Amino acid sequence: MKTGIPTLRLLSLALVPFLTDCATPKTSKPSAAAVPAAVKPLDAVDELDDYAATAEVADPLEGLNRATFKLNDGLYNFVFRPVSKGYEFVAPQPVRKGLTNFFDNAKFPVRFVNSGLQGKFGRAGKEVQKFGVNTLVGAGGFVKVSDKIPSLVAVPSEDTGQTLAKWGLGHGPYIVLPVFGPSTARETVGFAGDYALNPVNWGLFLKGDARDWVWIPSTVNTVQSLPDQLYYYDEACKNSVDPYLSVRSIYIQNRNSAADQ
Repeated sequence: MKTGIPTLRLLSLALVPFLTDCATPKTSKPSAAAVPAAVKPLDAVDELDDYAATAEVADPLEGLNRATFKLNDGLYNFVFRPVSKGYEFVAPQPVRKGLTNFFDNAKFPVRFVNSGLQGKFGRAGKEVQKFGVNTLVGAGGFVKVSDKIPSLVAVPSEDTGQTLAKWGLGHGPYIVLPVFGPSTARETVGFAGDYALNPVNWGLFLKGDARDWVWIPSTVNTVQSLPDQLYYYDEACKNSVDPYLSVRSIYIQNRNSAADQ
């Protein structure tokens, strides 16, 4: 049994929520509240091919990035999509929604810390309220009670990438990471910060035998996010003349929009 643990742990790390993929769109749109703002398509998704009107980012590694993008696309379609379909088959919609709510609630430290680092102390206070009501009244976060409270329903989510942007750090070069998908130099550092702040991942930093089973929460978190992530990947790519440019455009626009909130 021990010999299988490293492999499973690596799989859990590989199945990280990604931002892109191109394949057959889903027939029904997932709840917008279930997906982080940074990965949602912009309202003008039908205009994504108007690249001249979109925010630019340096892409000195475009050749390598395109190759990685193509590799990722195959991985998403032939590995992640079957996993996603299997998850949707075995888990009823109420269970999937509850898991989405739970893991979103667990990300409280990411939002709280970054709200504070940006000096948005009122927003940090609202994050405390959201976490408290969802945890205490919402069955540990499985029910998102805060959506019923007007003052808490539309609190923008903060992350480390947004904090770095607020501090004046530019995107740097655009990067397509293997498995993880689109990023920039700044957002890669931000991703590492978010990963460290997310309690779901804290067990991975343990040593010894206590670490053997801590891959389970992070794996469940990743699998439950796949249907929504794949949906938005499909939306970004469908009807696009050049999916690579479309994904790059929507990613940069979303990150800029998130930083401006």
